[in-house]
Amino acid sequence: MAKRTALYQEHLNLKGKMVEFAGWEMPVQYSEGLAAEHEACRNSIGLFDVSHMGEVLVRGERALEFLNSLVTNNVAKIADNQAQYTVMCYDDGGCVDDLIIHRVNEREFFICVNASNTEKDFEWIKSHAPAGVSVEDVSRQYTQIAIQGRHAMKLLQKLTDIKTDTKLDEIKYYWFRKGRVLGEPAVIARTGYTGEDGFEIYVRWDSGPKIWNALIKEGAPLGIKACGLGARDTLRTEMKYPLYGHEIDRGLNPIEAGLGWAVKLDKPDFTGKKALVAIKEANLNRALVGLRSLGRAIPRQGYALERGGASAGIVTSGTFSPSLKCGIAIAYVDRAHSEIGTRVDVIVRDQRAEHEVVETPFYKRPY
Repeated sequence: MAKRTALYQEHLNLKGKMVEFAGWEMPVQYSEGLAAEHEACRNSIGLFDVSHMGEVLVRGERALEFLNSLVTNNVAKIADNQAQYTVMCYDDGGCVDDLIIHRVNEREFFICVNASNTEKDFEWIKSHAPAGVSVEDVSRQYTQIAIQGRHAMKLLQKLTDIKTDTKLDEIKYYWFRKGRVLGEPAVIARTGYTGEDGFEIYVRWDSGPKIWNALIKEGAPLGIKACGLGARDTLRTEMKYPLYGHEIDRGLNPIEAGLGWAVKLDKPDFTGKKALVAIKEANLNRALVGLRSLGRAIPRQGYALERGGASAGIVTSGTFSPSLKCGIAIAYVDRAHSEIGTRVDVIVRDQRAEHEVVETPFYKRPY
């Protein structure tokens, strides 16, 4: 039986269409539809239940040293109350997962991992931990809610107890702070997966419905809409943000996936470093690019690419872009075809649909 978040009944109350995703019953969209949710996030506020994501707590005297030996980014470079995007790799450079590390202090780190990989990630981290470092799966302790959009700060500040010094405009991008929301203890992080400004709040599991409903009520004059997995996917695709199982997975590495900025090969040894050095020094055969449809076709994951009748790559994520009003895709292409302006054919139901390699992100925030 699929798991349910603490907000399951709230989704039903909002007429959410529930589907199984990563072992959870989650809303794919609500009654007004994906496009309305997408536009609300771009133009006002989108509210997301992301409680299916996993949380892992790493603590101990050697916690910093340990995590720095496990992930690609340099954890030693972040300060207390700062977050960092990074990747965990296998020895051969393939991706275990991408994740966000929150540094509480040098002995305590709070890690957010993908829903589909929570158990695998926890076991991977735990199996590599040295003596004196504890690894705890705390996923079921938290309801995680994302408030994204240009009015997100204005809304959340209404519910934040400023007596605790939680002034949201003082939290910089990819930083976080402990505070209170509606009097409930919360971790408030200024991160996101939509391309909009906003926050993720981690609160006690059982306090989720109270806070969710307050956000819906207080956000109504600002145009807030609850958003499902469908809008979350179109929003992240417009930003060319990777998704595990699409742009990265066991057989794909972060260098080819365009995540080289999160791979610090100049730091001390870490799992997968030797393989990633070799990959970077080799002449890479493919690149991850953005494609825009030149017609009415909507590309989808797994669609083949051709150029001049020869195989040219494969689509990893594809959708209709509500912002651009056309089909867009993220795709691995042969490096020879990766230049901006190159045209390739996406094979859509045995028909060739012309697409162009374009600059990414597809969508650029106007504010």
